Amino acid sequence: MNAPLLPQVLMPPPVVDPSASAAESLPPTVWQSAFGPILIEVRDGAAYVNGKRVLSVAEMRDAG
Repeated sequence: MNAPLLPQVLMPPPVVDPSASAAESLPPTVWQSAFGPILIEVRDGAAYVNGKRVLSVAEMRDAG
């Protein structure tokens, strides 16, 4: 991989307060992949990658 490493990739993940909800405790994270930067975030308890919602395993099972 020839892309430069970003500081977010080199640093360990932030310490998460177990009493806080996921949306309150996880800041948006930019991850540098071989295909370019990827934005990973949690909004209202749902995961989003590059602005698109990611289905949970339970939602996938229910869908079909």
